[in-house]
Amino acid sequence: MSNFAKTLLPAALLALAACSSGPKPADWQLEAKTASERGVAAYMEGNARVEAVEFARALSEVSSTGRVDLTARVELLRCASRTASLVLEPCVGFERLRADAPPVERAYADYLADRLQPQDTALLPAAQRAAAAGDAAAVKAIADPLSQLVAAAVLFRGGRASPQVVQQAVDTSSAQGWRRPLLAWLGVQAQLADKSGDLEEAARLRRRMMLVEPVKTGAAGPRL
Repeated sequence: MSNFAKTLLPAALLALAACSSGPKPADWQLEAKTASERGVAAYMEGNARVEAVEFARALSEVSSTGRVDLTARVELLRCASRTASLVLEPCVGFERLRADAPPVERAYADYLADRLQPQDTALLPAAQRAAAAGDAAAVKAIADPLSQLVAAAVLFRGGRASPQVVQQAVDTSSAQGWRRPLLAWLGVQAQLADKSGDLEEAARLRRRMMLVEPVKTGAAGPRL
């Protein structure tokens, strides 16, 4: 199974696909896993239409189980891709499920919103725990690109992202070819340059942004 599925979501989306050494997974597991991964990839590339189709398919597959935890994880994965791209909006799909969602899923949703209670940190995936505690250096140590961007975005949301964290997010987005988060994080850098009075650097960053195909949603990054 994919690395991001192992490290990003609570309980690691393990129920969405069995490991190769285990029994053959059910069709719904394979379909949900594949659709979720395609949905994330489409969103990061700026293709909202494909993302909507793929996540609808993933939700349809997991709904056949009647399990709130699995549906919550798919909704959280979708929201995580938005958070990574600095689209810092409520995770509406999950909030509809919150009352019946297990503690692990509720903790991850609170983490995305930067309102995680300290006592719930242990419920997060291991890769996110240090970053959730405000350890900026821990962001770079996260191997999975999507998990790393989520950690950086949570720090940014709380006003704790250093310029080094922002640069790491730019570098990671660029290396993955993820247009949407790259534009968002470059937008943050340009705004920081504006605030510091470095107009030459701000202009350079905006020229770089022009090289990337425009993405309307979150393209310029949030206002600082």
